[in-house]
Amino acid sequence: MRALIADLPASRIREVADAGLGRSDVLAFWFGESDEITPVPVRDAAVTSIEAGETFYSPNLGLPELRSALAAQVSRLHAPPVPIGPERIAVTSSGVSALMLAQQALVEAGDEVVVVVPVWPNLAAQPAILGARVRRVSLRAGAGGVWSLDLDALLAAVTPATRVLIVNAPNNPTGWTMSRAEQQALLAHCRRTGTWIVADEVYERLHYPQDPPPAGSAEAARLCAPSFLDIAAPDDRLIVIHSFSKSFLMTGWRLGSLIVPEALMPHIAKLIEFNTSCAPVFVQRAGLAALAAAPEAVPALQARLRLCRDTLVDALQALPRVEVARPDGAMYAFLRIEGEPDSLALARRLVAEHGLGLAPGSAFGPEGEGWLRWCFASRQPQRLLAGVDRLARALAL
Repeated sequence: MRALIADLPASRIREVADAGLGRSDVLAFWFGESDEITPVPVRDAAVTSIEAGETFYSPNLGLPELRSALAAQVSRLHAPPVPIGPERIAVTSSGVSALMLAQQALVEAGDEVVVVVPVWPNLAAQPAILGARVRRVSLRAGAGGVWSLDLDALLAAVTPATRVLIVNAPNNPTGWTMSRAEQQALLAHCRRTGTWIVADEVYERLHYPQDPPPAGSAEAARLCAPSFLDIAAPDDRLIVIHSFSKSFLMTGWRLGSLIVPEALMPHIAKLIEFNTSCAPVFVQRAGLAALAAAPEAVPALQARLRLCRDTLVDALQALPRVEVARPDGAMYAFLRIEGEPDSLALARRLVAEHGLGLAPGSAFGPEGEGWLRWCFASRQPQRLLAGVDRLARALAL
């Protein structure tokens, strides 16, 4: 075993989840997924595909009709300087596979990669696995638990020696969302330094502006967080990753996509062949059904998650010793508790003694130590309140 792989830390989220394995009394909010199952039309599309015998290989880059549907969605949600066609879109076996493909395409051993943290650990681990030198630039935790970007610090960290910059916004675990002005400044800077931007935008549809558009309006159907796609030219050194997992309630289906400059596409096809060959056809059919339902289904999900966010954050903010902000995006409340600096020990204790499953902040790097991540994607806001009651009892002891 390569020493680098042997030294990679195992997932601390899984470690906490394993501590509660087999216990039906645990209220689990540790994983980044909703407790809603995939909608019926999406499941039916996969069943129909399987029954039709679509169990063979598909093209490396995905079904042409799915690539076209993804291009249409991008055109509906964004206003890029030049329309993005299917020739720039590859279908992948999960968003995390898309992220790894981007790193394999760009990073060599010894390259410098800058990552905005705290972040889902895979994003920093992937370039490290390839032998890159990973530099971490942290978001700042301000008063009330609000996280923000120190743009000057990030710009100073990205130099001509920086091969890739990885940005996840809306961010897992903090909910921080990048502003259009920050994206413009960063893109202009990376053009000067020749740095590639790998933008993990899998949470772009889980965005909660202060003044949301009216339900049922065309604006509500297009609601998403600011994207680099809105401002980038076709030949910019930019790769954007999307996933069906979060906005379409399809975490277990493992279906994602990436948008790249067209010149890279033949090489991405080769990498897909050498990694997974292709995404299963029946899963892609399910993705097509999800996209067809998106104009109605996604705004409804956004509204449910906004209610869940507000329900949870309001209840948490009423507890003593708890500091938490209302996130602008994603589906997590990131909180810290006064007097509890060891997030892993606290998370394990909450599971063992109170049946409450949260993710330790240290799972997202040292910048998250002392914090806990609570996934608020739930069908029943009352379930979130039951979890808060358990936390309150734990804090009272």
